[in-house]
Amino acid sequence: MITRRTALAGTVAALALAAAGSAFAQSKTLYVGMNGGNFERVFTQAVFPAFEKANDVKIVVVPGTSSDILAKATAAKDKPQMHVMFLDDGVMVRAIGAGLCEKLKPSEGLADLPAGARMSGDMAAGIDMGMTGLAYNKKMFDEKGWAAPTSWMDLADPKFKDKVVFQSASASSFGLHAFLMFNRIQGGNENNVEPGFTKFRETIGKNVLEFIPNSAKISEMVQTGEAALFPLTPTSVATLKGKGIPVEYAQPKEGSVVLMVAQCVIANNSEPELAQKLAAYLLSPEAQANAMTIGNAIPSNPKTKAPTPEAQEKIDAFNTYMKTAVTLDWDAINAKRPEWNSRWNKMIER
Repeated sequence: MITRRTALAGTVAALALAAAGSAFAQSKTLYVGMNGGNFERVFTQAVFPAFEKANDVKIVVVPGTSSDILAKATAAKDKPQMHVMFLDDGVMVRAIGAGLCEKLKPSEGLADLPAGARMSGDMAAGIDMGMTGLAYNKKMFDEKGWAAPTSWMDLADPKFKDKVVFQSASASSFGLHAFLMFNRIQGGNENNVEPGFTKFRETIGKNVLEFIPNSAKISEMVQTGEAALFPLTPTSVATLKGKGIPVEYAQPKEGSVVLMVAQCVIANNSEPELAQKLAAYLLSPEAQANAMTIGNAIPSNPKTKAPTPEAQEKIDAFNTYMKTAVTLDWDAINAKRPEWNSRWNKMIER
């Protein structure tokens, strides 16, 4: 027999379930493809939480190198599994060309960016500024009495035989940047890499202890005394120094190579409005200041206020390096990149 109390209890339970179901339905998940490691740590700890709380959303990082993330986005182009992706600028040019990105909606943060941080008519935008130069094992240099490096050609100095660690130019932006600067010094350019391929093995190549796919092993190789000199960014150097690794950054006299991490909203994703909202937030001074609190990010938005005097010092140093930084011709690079990758793997790393 159904009593009034039983009926009332059933009604309350039904309402509770309905409310829970409604709350569950409102909670959404955004998947963001980005470099793992320290970059992921900075965003998951200092940047994403405020957006998650304000928008009742969970952000899940899909970690990987820029090449990894691009491959995943390409494979799922017809039914995207990610909503936003962070890629190195050169790789982002390829993503835009492949139709993987949708145009960013106007926002205050986007409007604040310098022209160089707005890509292809706002199909993507920079969120973290950087550059590839040289880094060195300060402890080893001090013990050997070596002067700090000043040129990309120091990688070919015989005293560094079996002490150079070089990121693969077919897999890493750092390695590609260093190779292309070497190629320029040898008389080439992005439309002519013959000088680089012809001369690399008998110069820098003779000093290379190991070609690595990314920079993850550098920390270990510095501590074991294997690595003396390697391409790296000021941001990565600051991160390693923060962990007690004895490294320093050196700006080559020929210039460093501009390396911007850019974001784009993935075309045809399942949450276009929320993804655009996240992209706009990531360009805001608030988000970029948060990234600086526990990381060594250099903001793309010039209105970002450094949270500490130390952070401001890093921005000032970066701006000084930018005076001699080089911007590569990514259209020329991407047109020939598959061919270069094949040649690199066969001629250099074989």
